[in-house]
Amino acid sequence: MSKKRIFSLLAFVLILVAIFTNPTKEEHQAAVKVKATQLVSDQLGSKENDLLAFGMQLFGNNIVDEFCDRVVFVDNYYLFSLTKIKWEGKESIVAFGAFHKIFYSGKIDEKFNEIIAVLKQL
Repeated sequence: MSKKRIFSLLAFVLILVAIFTNPTKEEHQAAVKVKATQLVSDQLGSKENDLLAFGMQLFGNNIVDEFCDRVVFVDNYYLFSLTKIKWEGKESIVAFGAFHKIFYSGKIDEKFNEIIAVLKQL
């Protein structure tokens, strides 16, 4: 086999693997929920962490679920997918998904800190 055919075959296999291992919308939302819970607990002190854990058990993560349903969107490009947060009319890419992995961008911390700051003012 020539090098051109081997390269073409490997590229085709890589594309197929990327398509079939692209994370689903649910996987993206679950990852954002975990990250959101982690960032909220980081924002609070140690005393408030116990309160947060109790609140999460009491409300069954309804607040985080509702937040993700309203603010988090996933664009699927078949080979990869992007997680976006739409807040105050602006969309920001906060994560990239490929090969069953979700990689967060640095903007996710900025966006969640901005959202938490707005929520604290309420």
